[in-house]
Amino acid sequence: MFHITILAIGKLKAKYFQAAAEEYAKRLKSYVKLEIIELEAESFSDDEGSRLKAKKKEGERILKFLKKHSNAEIIILDEKGKEFSSEKFAKFLDSIDRHIIFIVGGALGFDDEIKKQPFLRLSLSQMTYPHELARVILTEQIFRAIAILKNKDYHY
Repeated sequence: MFHITILAIGKLKAKYFQAAAEEYAKRLKSYVKLEIIELEAESFSDDEGSRLKAKKKEGERILKFLKKHSNAEIIILDEKGKEFSSEKFAKFLDSIDRHIIFIVGGALGFDDEIKKQPFLRLSLSQMTYPHELARVILTEQIFRAIAILKNKDYHY
């Protein structure tokens, strides 16, 4: 059974994002030990200094969490990351034999300290999505990957 954690900055605020994420999490229950960890999002203003400070604090929260999970495969969502087809993503997940932690950054993205780490970078698309939508898409794609691996009639 897969052990997957989605580590996210901030909560899903919109009810429609919450409902979609909960639906895919429910569907995954039989196949995956899924944990959703939401770290506090930092408030910020429009000035650059405030944004940098917020990203830094969020980055520190992520790194603090990861210290307890040194044996996990860490994957950050990054628009410049590796792209997969759904079938290749399924094979990729199947090749990992340890705890997988996907990290979804906040509204401002990742601090440079996170970007410097040797984490695998995954792109959901060359397009940029709001972090809440990216989290829903990630959860759906994890479900799709599991469905492919289990030969379920979800992916056509």
